[in-house]
Amino acid sequence: MNIFDLTLHALHHAFKEKQISSVEATGAMLARVNALNLQINSFITVTADQAMASAEAADRHIASGNMNPLTGIPLAIKDIFLTEGIRTTCGSRILSNFVPPYSATSWEKLRERGAVLLGKLNQDEFAMGSSNESSAFGPCRNPWDTTRIPGGSSGGSAAAVAARQVTAALGTDTGGSIRQPASHCGCVGLKPTYGRVSRYGVIAYASSLDQVGPLTRDVTDCAIMLGAVAGHDPKDSTSVDTPVPDYNATLTRGVKDLKIGLPKEYLISGLDPEVQKTMDAAIETFRRLGAEFVEISLPHTDYAVATYYLIATAEASSNLARYDGVRFGHRSEQAEGLIDMMTKTRSEGFGAEVKRRIMLGTYALSSGYYDAYYVKAQKVRTLIMNDFIKAFSLVDIMLTPVAPTPAFKIGEKINDPLQMYLSDIFTIPVNLAGTCAISIPAGFSASGLPVGVQLIGRPFDEETILRAGYAFEQVTDWHKRKAAI
Repeated sequence: MNIFDLTLHALHHAFKEKQISSVEATGAMLARVNALNLQINSFITVTADQAMASAEAADRHIASGNMNPLTGIPLAIKDIFLTEGIRTTCGSRILSNFVPPYSATSWEKLRERGAVLLGKLNQDEFAMGSSNESSAFGPCRNPWDTTRIPGGSSGGSAAAVAARQVTAALGTDTGGSIRQPASHCGCVGLKPTYGRVSRYGVIAYASSLDQVGPLTRDVTDCAIMLGAVAGHDPKDSTSVDTPVPDYNATLTRGVKDLKIGLPKEYLISGLDPEVQKTMDAAIETFRRLGAEFVEISLPHTDYAVATYYLIATAEASSNLARYDGVRFGHRSEQAEGLIDMMTKTRSEGFGAEVKRRIMLGTYALSSGYYDAYYVKAQKVRTLIMNDFIKAFSLVDIMLTPVAPTPAFKIGEKINDPLQMYLSDIFTIPVNLAGTCAISIPAGFSASGLPVGVQLIGRPFDEETILRAGYAFEQVTDWHKRKAAI
C-alpha cells in the first residue's frame, strides 16, 4: 500500500513500529501534492522546506519514544488559520501577501503535538461560499470528478483529504463549510459545538457561527483530531471551559441504546433521488445495528436560510470593516487621499461574493432596518435553538441529509446566489443552534459521486455522534473507497 493511502491512526502505528519514518511519509505526501495540485488546486501555499524540517524533528522524538498520535503526521489547514511566518490569504486578494505575526490556537495545538504542516488549503474567499469558486486563487476541484465543485467553503481541505494529498486537515464551519465538502468529497467532516474549539487566530467571517473542525479519512482519525484541538482557550472569550473527553475511548459502544430522530422538515420532496436513496439505506443500516428511530419536528427549519443570511452577513459586514488598507493587507496604489484609498482598496481587494454579503449585512444593520431584519433574525434564531432543545428531549441524535444534491458542476450555480445559498439548507440550522454535527460517507450517486449523511448531536456531545458514525463505518465500506486520481 502507498504511504499516502494510510489513515492517520495507521500511519501512527507504522511510525511506532519503525516501518515508516515521518520524513518518508512527508516526502510521499509532498510528491502527491506536487503531482496533483495543478488538477485539483487544493493548496494555496505549500510549505515543503518547513515540513521536511518538522518531519526530521518528529523522527527524533519517535526514536526517543516521545510520541503521541499526531507526532510526525503530515496534514494541512485551511488558509483561514493564522500561521506565524507563513502567508495566510483567506482566499482573498486583499490578504494575498499577508504574513501574520502569530498563529491560531488550533494550529498551535497540532504543532505542539508534533504534526507536520504541508501547507495552507484553498477555500472560498473569507469562507463565504458553498462551492470553493469564490477563491481569488481559482476554484478547487473535486478529486472524484474534476469538472465538479468540492463543496465550500472548506473545499481545499476536503479535496486534499479525498485526493490523499494529506492525512487529515482542519477547516471551519459557519453554515456547513466542513460537512458539505466532506459529503461531496467522500470524507468525514465534523462541526463541533460552538465554543468547543478555540477560534483565536481564525480569520472571522461570522463570529457567532464560525467553528473549527477536522476533515479526515475515517471517524477514528476525526476523534483523534478533535481531541487534539478541543478545549478551553482563555484567548477566546467564546471558548467554553468544559472537560474534553477521550473521544476514542467511547467509539466502540455501538448504537443499540440510541434513539435517532428523523426531522420531518428535512425529508423534503425536492431532495435529489440519489440523496434520498442514500438516506434510506443509512436508516436501514442503523436499524440493523439496533438503533430506534423517532419522527421529530424542527418547525422553524423553513426560516433557517433567511435567518442565517441576515445574521452571517451582518457579522461579516462588521468583521470585514478592518480591511481598509491602513494596517495590513492590500493597499490601492491609485488612490488620492484617505477615503479614496479605503474605497479603492476594498473595491480591488474583495471579490464579488464578499462584496455582496458586505452590502447585505450593512443594509440589515442600517438605521431603520436594524429592528426589521437583524433583530427579527436573532429572535427566529432563538426559536430554531428551542426547536433543537425540544427535539433532544425525545432523541439522542438526529440523522439527516448533508446537502440536497451530490456535487454540482463548476459554474453551474455561480450566477444564481439563491440556488447556491440553498446548498446549505440542511447544515445551516446546526450553526444557528450552536450544536455539533458530523458528515460521514454513506453512498455514491449513479455517476460515482460521494454522498454523505449528517448525524446531529446535543451540545458538547460529540462523543455520541462519533460513536454512531463509527458503528456505521464498521458495517459499510463507503469511507474506504478512493478517488481514482
